[in-house]
Amino acid sequence: MRNKKLQVWLPLILSVCMVAGMFIGYRIKGNMPNTGIFFADRPKPVQEVMDLIKREYVDKENDDSLGDVAIQAMLARLDPHSIYLPAQELEQVNEDMEGKFYGIGIEFNIFNDTINVLNVLPNGPSDKAGLKVGDKFLKAGDSAIAGVHITPQRIRKLLRGSGGSKVEIVILRNGLQKTISISRGMIPLYSLDAAYMITDTIGYIRLNKFSETTYKEFMQATDDLQKKGMKSMILDLRDNGGGILTEATNIADEYLSGDKLITYTVGEHSPKREYRCSKDGVFEKGKLVVLTNEGTASASEVLTGALQDWDRATVVGRRSFGKGLVQEQFELSDGSGLRLTVARYYTPLGRSIQKSYKNGLDAYNKDLLNRFHNGEMSFADSIKHTDEKLYKTASGKPVYGGGGITPDVFVAYDTLAFDKEIARAYLKETLSNFVYTNYLNHQKEFNSFKTPKEFNENYKVDAATLNNLTKYAARDSIYFDPENKQEKDLLTKEIKLLTARQMWRTEGLYEVSNTDDETIKKAVEVLRK
Repeated sequence: MRNKKLQVWLPLILSVCMVAGMFIGYRIKGNMPNTGIFFADRPKPVQEVMDLIKREYVDKENDDSLGDVAIQAMLARLDPHSIYLPAQELEQVNEDMEGKFYGIGIEFNIFNDTINVLNVLPNGPSDKAGLKVGDKFLKAGDSAIAGVHITPQRIRKLLRGSGGSKVEIVILRNGLQKTISISRGMIPLYSLDAAYMITDTIGYIRLNKFSETTYKEFMQATDDLQKKGMKSMILDLRDNGGGILTEATNIADEYLSGDKLITYTVGEHSPKREYRCSKDGVFEKGKLVVLTNEGTASASEVLTGALQDWDRATVVGRRSFGKGLVQEQFELSDGSGLRLTVARYYTPLGRSIQKSYKNGLDAYNKDLLNRFHNGEMSFADSIKHTDEKLYKTASGKPVYGGGGITPDVFVAYDTLAFDKEIARAYLKETLSNFVYTNYLNHQKEFNSFKTPKEFNENYKVDAATLNNLTKYAARDSIYFDPENKQEKDLLTKEIKLLTARQMWRTEGLYEVSNTDDETIKKAVEVLRK
């Protein structure tokens, strides 16, 4: 009887003993030095060095900052786009990709150590609370924020918070103090800068990135423009650095028919994945031009490459950046993040757009500067394809891989638009500060213009405004030459553009600037042929 009982319980007893042994071994391993005898591999040199610095170094060092430097050094050996993001940076990146954050809904700048309200989001928290353009912030909650050398980062921390939470702001308006209570709300970070009709039949859409809301914004804008009579479209991807790949492929699907291949990705640890069209698109038939430049990168190049490979669009502008690597974001235990390259993407014809980084990070970062020096920004025949593979589309059009996307129609960089003193005025924010002040001083006149088009056609920058700017800039040791006609013309243009932005934000800026944009003019010419 006892033997039978023992036979029944013996497997359970052995299992318990085995688990207990494993637990004891684990505890022994945890308490023993790393000699490599008890279950542990020898520590790597990186960890040994970190431990030695911690124990023996002459001064006290911050372990976290040393670790950050070590991580950055490791990633630099991989490729130019695998990066480490400290917790604070990761939070900002995530907000940008999500297309929203929680705050009070204003655009501000710091003049004379005081926060000034530049713009108020229509129907946003601040608008509902009664905040106005020109208001000056004195306090936020219990914190004084005027005359204390506050930074933009600090003010953002004070103004942002969880949805529905309140913040009390003490403002100065027309010389009088006023306290306003604002309930924080969801603030959109739009990826669509502008969408309007350039002509009766040509629509224009500009995207600045691909976030979680981009496809939705694009679809709404396309629907609105089609209702206004759009038959042809200009899609402006200049200076669009990319973002979420699926947002770009979803937009490509709206232009391409059937189950056409849009892109595919593959990596050492990532099996091949194809992205194909899966539905009827809203703009499969109309004429299409895509605008690119040296700032067009990543997901923007995926979209452009697919449309070029299928002969669906004419690409106008300059060669794109050349980023064909796919990153996946991993969150680490301390709240920081690692954006690691996991695959390469390829266009439908099999082109890899990634430019070479075999000569190191420094050479990679100087590529755009070299394009200027080599004349590529000014002359189409200066674009060299010696190390790049040639492909041909179904129509026989030559396209290249290995160094960005070469446009079908080249438009030179406008070198005449550069002026040293104007550049300094932008860097020191002198120009934008003047335009803001000038707007407040002439609000009634500016508010008489109801649309960017009306403003562009009827507003003239007069001599008095230019003279006031010259005096204003001199305070910042910036000296404009009243006898220099080219500088005067550029200043006139910049004042008008920045005023349009002050009144209608990016929509107004691009609607006014596009009227004098050579790339836009070339795009319209291509569509009219």
